[in-house]
Amino acid sequence: MKLKIFLQVFGAIAVLLTIIPIVAVDYWWIRMFDFTHLQLTLLTLTALLAYFIRFDIRSKSDYAFIIILLGCFIYQGVKIQPYTPLASLEVLDSEKPMGKTSFKIFTANVLQDNEDYASLIRSIENYDADILLLTETNNEWMKNISEVVNAKYPHAVEVPKDNTYGMLLYSKLPLRKEKVKYLVHDSIPSIHAQVVLPSRDKLQLYCIHPTPPMPQENPTSTARDAEMMIIAKLSRSSQLPVIVLGDFNDVAWSRTTELFEEVSGLLDIRKGRGLYNTYNAKNPIMRWPLDHIFVSPDYRYLHMERGKKIGSDHFPVYVELHYEPSGADVQTPPKATAEALDEANRMIKEAELERRIKEQELDLEF
Repeated sequence: MKLKIFLQVFGAIAVLLTIIPIVAVDYWWIRMFDFTHLQLTLLTLTALLAYFIRFDIRSKSDYAFIIILLGCFIYQGVKIQPYTPLASLEVLDSEKPMGKTSFKIFTANVLQDNEDYASLIRSIENYDADILLLTETNNEWMKNISEVVNAKYPHAVEVPKDNTYGMLLYSKLPLRKEKVKYLVHDSIPSIHAQVVLPSRDKLQLYCIHPTPPMPQENPTSTARDAEMMIIAKLSRSSQLPVIVLGDFNDVAWSRTTELFEEVSGLLDIRKGRGLYNTYNAKNPIMRWPLDHIFVSPDYRYLHMERGKKIGSDHFPVYVELHYEPSGADVQTPPKATAEALDEANRMIKEAELERRIKEQELDLEF
């Protein structure tokens, strides 16, 4: 009897943890359960299978309990399924080789206190990307990688900071209209720039690292969500094909990231290919995808991989893309609903960002 009570409590916890993230509030202690979805799916499956140890075929309540657990497991599986090879590709494979309309991107959250500069330098040299974005970078990081990046990358936007929100952008390709924006807070930058491909085609690049929901910094996810929605709206209105990359401090399957994709009109390279969990590199059990690269339908996929450890709590991400605007119609994302656009605006207003938006003269009208 005691074992059955234990299994019921175990299952009830799995059900409760499934329901909590559905609640539409942005307190950190609720939003944190977005991150552990993979672990929760395994927990629910374990609770479901374990309950059969004491399952009574004559008990209607046992049948009800099993059905509830099974429903939770299916719901969790549906959330994860798009990021597995069982789903359709969102960004289709390119059939063309690397050329003047293709390029390589490498991005990494280096962990500000990490002093393993050599590992990052090896990765930079190994991947030899055309566009390089490094987050959580301060002056010490900028100094220690300066020799290799100065030799390889003639174009740069450097915003080193000691608050874990420093950002360094390096490019072999020419940059135009480079701007550093502070969309949410005076100490949290984002980099906006145009990149000129060898074919002379231009793309709009947005590099972000919004603040996460956490008790010691932000008790809610309001600031993170608002920054993501601002970038989504800018992407939506851009006259150039867009790439957004960085550490989003949000998982791929959360409502905020799903809304970001819907509002922006961008595509997720991961879908149909794999999770590519980038955090936590130091904990193989608690891992989820926090570092993202979203692209316009104008791009096709050539290659993607999660990089090797660099001493950080994040793994790097490396992507090769091909610019193929002629095939954009084949992978056009669904149009954002009026409800999605209203929700994006609500997130921005809740963060009280309207004044800052007007000061920076950003055109965010739908």
